[in-house]
Amino acid sequence: MSDWGTSSVEGLTAVGLLRDCAEEVGDRPFLDFGGESFTYRALWDRATSYAEGLRKAGLRPDQTVVTMLDNHADAVSLWFATNLLGGIWVPVNTALKGGFLSHVVADSAARVVVCEADFVDRFRAEITRMPDVERILVRGLRSAGHIGDVPVEPLEEYLVEGGERVWFDRGSDDTALIIYTGGTTGPSKGCVISNGYVFSAARGFLVQSGRTKDELNWSPLPIYHFNLVSGTILGTMLLRSSASIAPRFSVSKFWPDVERTGAAMVNLLGSMGSLIAQMDETPEMARCHGRIRVVHGAPFPPELQEVWRTRFGVERVGGNTYGLTECFPLTTLGAGVPAPPGSSGKANSADFDVRIFDDDDREVPVGEVGEVVCRPRRPGVMFQGYWRRPAAFAEVTRDLWFHTGDLGRFDDDGFFYFVDRKKDYLRRRGENISSQEVEQAMLAHPALVEAAVHAVPSELTEDDLKVTAVLAPGAVMTEPELFEWMKERVPYFALPRYIEFREALPTSPVGRVHKYRLRDEGCTPATWDREKSDVEWDRR
Repeated sequence: MSDWGTSSVEGLTAVGLLRDCAEEVGDRPFLDFGGESFTYRALWDRATSYAEGLRKAGLRPDQTVVTMLDNHADAVSLWFATNLLGGIWVPVNTALKGGFLSHVVADSAARVVVCEADFVDRFRAEITRMPDVERILVRGLRSAGHIGDVPVEPLEEYLVEGGERVWFDRGSDDTALIIYTGGTTGPSKGCVISNGYVFSAARGFLVQSGRTKDELNWSPLPIYHFNLVSGTILGTMLLRSSASIAPRFSVSKFWPDVERTGAAMVNLLGSMGSLIAQMDETPEMARCHGRIRVVHGAPFPPELQEVWRTRFGVERVGGNTYGLTECFPLTTLGAGVPAPPGSSGKANSADFDVRIFDDDDREVPVGEVGEVVCRPRRPGVMFQGYWRRPAAFAEVTRDLWFHTGDLGRFDDDGFFYFVDRKKDYLRRRGENISSQEVEQAMLAHPALVEAAVHAVPSELTEDDLKVTAVLAPGAVMTEPELFEWMKERVPYFALPRYIEFREALPTSPVGRVHKYRLRDEGCTPATWDREKSDVEWDRR
């Protein structure tokens, strides 16, 4: 397939496309996971076997299945298996724990949960806050058991051969999955994503990257990222091509993996591009010079792009595109089209009406900064709302415009420039972090009376997280002690790099914390830096 016009993916569903691929190119390599390769037919067979297992577990149409899994064939197969029965797949961040985890599971109303064996204790600690869960299937579990009244069983017992093999008929407008956002001004919300939207986003990735069917796409992004789901997995299916999905990102394994797989396109997020650019020379790096044609991801400032071009021989670096999980891509630029430094393509006018509004929802003149808003020009190009939260959806769709909460501008030639985030959240190592959720977790500590979570600039192109906190009268606690306490209560990516204790936080007359002042002050002489400490933590 080479024509990515507006009609080229309409009417497709995820399971329908996988079935077509299995019939047309069944023996072709589809997905590689660290050296374990699956053809299209093998992935289809695994998905249908798991679908029979989920039928046995009692899954019914329109019910949700939460998966908390690492990158492997089971994680992908369970997506298709869930959809085969008319269910809705809910992949969740493997770093979630405590209230972060129970909120997502409870909000999704999942009856069936599938997780890795080393995540079981996280569910055990929160099971009373997950009222709908009826069964937990565990990958790598040797024997069955219970958490309270909830059965905990080996996942492999639900890989069922034979069975009915009768599948639920779904359409492009039906919900395929729910992706939970990082939560910007409150708890995480589930973005309801239809089959049509998954394919529309996949088409956008292909147009922007210019990837061809002969180019293997390598990605270290996790299965719960929309980028991997739509851009890599669905994009690969549309091309009848091949992809390699790393278990997780590793600087030291990057070039050996590129050499092993022959990857011509690589997806990166956050600080990954900068960390690779800072590597010492290796034999694999030297042998792979010029092998990668496209590195797709953000942020890639001009200086970093130049390093990748000159040092690694990459033809196209970065991504002239902008969008959110809710709506992607809002801006884009075809492969090979020159663009001004710092820009992110032009408005994707085939799919969206994209404007820049002021605080009164009036369009601003070209060149002025305002909030990015949009509305679809055709069906199936953006999310369908927030799962079970109509009020939250209404709040961001004022006057029939979806308000992104991001600030940007267009220049006289129509190029878009992302300026800043209007919402109070951070982006760190490719993850969105709700400051409110982290603050709520921190304030459970009896020694703290106030806490503000905010960004400070990072040398790795994104935000670093800082906690500025006030101790209770008479309380004594060191910064490393607070960090150790947080390790058990928040995901690793939300752990602060910097901590500072103060006698009071800067506030407005009505008591609202002035985080802009804390951001402007950055790291003071009194700020503790974990990178200069001996604390340790698991990145999992």
